[in-house]
Formats: sequence, C-alpha cells, structure tokens
Amino acid sequence: MAVRSLGPLEVLTPSPEAGRRTAISKSGRCGFLWRLRDKQWRLGLFEIGPGHELHQLTCMMQVGLWAAIQVSMDHPPTGTPTEEDFCEVQTQVHENFELGTLAGPAFAWLRRSLGLIEEDYQAALGPGGPYLQFLSTSKSKASFFLSCDQRFFLKTQQRREVRVLLAHLPRYVQHLQRYPHSLLARLLGVHSLRVTRGKKKYFIIMQSVFYPPSRISERYDIKGCEMSRWVEPAPEGSPLVLVLKDLNFQGKTINLGPQRTWFLRQMELDTTFLRELNVLDYSLLMAFQRLHEDEIFPNSSFVFCTARSIQGVQSPEELGIQNRRLLPNSPNALHIVDGLEQRCFLGLVDLFTVYGLRKRLEHLWKTLRYPGRTFSTVSPTQYARRLCQWVEAHTE
Repeated sequence: MAVRSLGPLEVLTPSPEAGRRTAISKSGRCGFLWRLRDKQWRLGLFEIGPGHELHQLTCMMQVGLWAAIQVSMDHPPTGTPTEEDFCEVQTQVHENFELGTLAGPAFAWLRRSLGLIEEDYQAALGPGGPYLQFLSTSKSKASFFLSCDQRFFLKTQQRREVRVLLAHLPRYVQHLQRYPHSLLARLLGVHSLRVTRGKKKYFIIMQSVFYPPSRISERYDIKGCEMSRWVEPAPEGSPLVLVLKDLNFQGKTINLGPQRTWFLRQMELDTTFLRELNVLDYSLLMAFQRLHEDEIFPNSSFVFCTARSIQGVQSPEELGIQNRRLLPNSPNALHIVDGLEQRCFLGLVDLFTVYGLRKRLEHLWKTLRYPGRTFSTVSPTQYARRLCQWVEAHTE
C-alpha cells in the first residue's frame, strides 16, 4: 500500500494508454463518461506544460500572483489587520485578464507572522516554473494545483465558499493567534481571476500539509466515517500518488508517543472552533515518513524551537493555555509531529462548508438512504465529536 512520493522536481507523466484516452476525450467523440474514465486513468500528479488544457489558465495565475505579491512587498503590513484590511479588494488588470486580491493586507500579515519571506512566496507562485496538477478521487468539482516546489497548494473555490471564508477570516486569524500551533491549514491568500468576457473564478492558496514530499510513503484524508471512504490502493511499487481514506486505515494506529496528549488536545480545540463556525465536512490530512535512525529521539540531531510558530498571545497568563509544543527545526514545522519511529504530517483542511439548509436536506436524505451507516453530512457538533473520537481510537 506504500506509494513512492515525488521529489521537488519529479512529476508523473501519463502512460501511453492514458495519453490515448486523453486524446479521445479532447476530440469530442466521447463525452462525459469518457472524461470520467480518463480522470481515473490519470490519477496522480502532473506537470502543467504547454499543450495541457490548463496551461493558459495557470500561466495567467502565475503572472497575476507575481504582481499581487509585489504590492504586499512594496507596502508591507505595519500591525495586526484592521477591519478595512479584511474587507479590502484589489484588482490588477493584465493583458487579457484581471486578477483580484481579497483581504490582501490581512493575508500579508498572516504570511509574515508565519515567518514566510515574501520574495520566496513570490518566486514559488510566479512564472519561474510550471504548476503541478493533482488529480484525486475527491468528488469535489474543484481543481487542485501545487507550486513547482510543492510547498504551496492552490484550490479553486465556489463564490459562496469564498464569501464564507472571508466572513470567518477575522475569527480564523484570532484562533491562530490564540493557538499558534493549531492544526488548521494555513491560508495564505484568496484571489479571483477573470478572463476577458469570461466568468470570474476564485481560488485560495495555503501551505501544503504534505511538505516536504520526499520519502512520504502514505497519505490519507480522514473524515471519521464510512460511506465512500475507500480508495483502491496503488499496486506495490507503483509511482502513483494517491490519497487514501478512512477505510484504508482500518486496523492501523499512529504511534505519537509523548506528543499524543498535545495532539488530542489540539484536535479538541480546533474542532470546537470549527463547530462554533457551524461548519463541517473538513478533513484531517495525514501522511507518514519513516525516520532514519539518526532522526529518532533521543539520537536526533534536530534542533527544536518555538520561534518558527505564528505570533501568538504573549501575556504570561495566556501562555499556559495555548497548547504549545516543541517544533522541529524543519520546513513546514507546524504540520509535522515526530512519533517514535515515523514522522507524521497532520493538518485540518476544507474548513468553510456551512451546515445550512442544503446540508441539512442532504443529511436527511442520507439518513433515510443509508440507515445505520456513518457519512460525512451530519451536524457540526456530531462531526467534530466523531472526528476527535476517531483520532483518540487510532493513536497511541
């Protein structure tokens, strides 16, 4: 079931059979069913080069993001975000398209508080190298991209999802200030892109939970339920990158050793926050990388620190309740927890699906359709409790 991960410059290419199917799909001779089958044949990670159907779109994203990040470099944040910062919308017009930056100053402050250097952020997302497309088994209609170094993750969003995200953004920032070692995915930007005479598209940028990707052997997307939570594993030795699901993890546990207490507490804090936002359907992403002998504590030569964390509340009376931990002095330290024999990559993603009328009706239908089965669409209170119970049952 283990799968080989990709290094920063390594990507998968479709097999000749997959290429043939792609050509058939593009020719228009087949239709929706062929495109679905084509997607199944092409699961994994692909470089978006010339000739790719999304090449023009991603080139526009790169050019637009380079210019948008330059604005934040020329006008760096001077303090914590204000109400105006959360509401600001900046539109830059380019040849054949325009790119909007939503709540730009607030996200610039967040990136700075995480210790991200704007020049590095700009270089990774700009035209320096092609984006990678990730094709997954997700039922979402969103498109998923990675920067060429796989450090940053981009995902298209519906307009209603962006509205919810921006409405909750001040509380999200406050939560990260209060709990600087939170497992919540770190959002780094929200943008819109409109091609001339076209419809506006929205996308978000966040830190990739699965970074750095080298030596990662298994990846999982966990929701704490059963329905549609199985992915056929890749054949042994296959280079295919798959994200497995709950049923694939049956009979397994995560050995976190002394860090288990911190992890359970942080899951409780973060899911309580999401429950208060009335959201559900978020996932716990997990990945595993076997530690080398010199990386296993106490033989580890890694230096641990807390300075890499987002800026938290500094008053002495609040430091005790922030649930801080020692962070490894490595990239993406906030999403890395070293167990006794393996390194774990952990993060909560897809944070802004509201439990409104649409989801309530979906819950009612699934209750009638699948009696006695567990599925993702339940109340935010039940969703949070169930995911915490899953984590407690599968860690030691």
